[in-house]
Amino acid sequence: MSHLSQLQEIRDRARQQITEGAVTADYALDRQQAIGILNEALATELVCVHRYRFHYFMATGIHSQSVKSEFKEHAEEEQEHADWIAERIKQLGGKPQMNPAAITALAHSEFKEGNSLADMIREDLIAERIAIETYREIIRYFGDKDPTTRILLEEILAKEEEHADDMADLLFAVDPSAGLTGQTEAASKSGPKQGSKPS
Repeated sequence: MSHLSQLQEIRDRARQQITEGAVTADYALDRQQAIGILNEALATELVCVHRYRFHYFMATGIHSQSVKSEFKEHAEEEQEHADWIAERIKQLGGKPQMNPAAITALAHSEFKEGNSLADMIREDLIAERIAIETYREIIRYFGDKDPTTRILLEEILAKEEEHADDMADLLFAVDPSAGLTGQTEAASKSGPKQGSKPS
């Protein structure tokens, strides 16, 4: 088939399937499955928005002001991620699931309040780590079959990794003992540092 006849076929399909919007006949994934996965990601982001906002309002103590500003910033960024995902769901011909009754069931992370500032930071860090792992898996699913969605999720993943790093730093600042266990275990597994003399 010549390039010109292929082009004509593409033009004809575009006219015949105009109601499909951004989704063309060569979309390589099961669209309903893709939308379902994106609705899980959307629910996860919305739960994160609410948890960060709750922590923003409830944070108290000597370290609370700097931590509150991080909670607020993260809530705003998670809301932006949710908006991006909802828009992509709509582009794929789906309906963004925003029913509060369904969001908790779909989300990968949980809404955990925490009893202290350190607890709040810890819960947010756990949720970010869950998001990082699940986004990596979702990115592999979309792969080369839906590069638009993959690139969008890669951008979100990069921000989630930044959030996790922020929370780990804040947790250590608020509760220095929180960082010792992991560091001690890592040091014992790796053995003595190069150049150090055994005692």
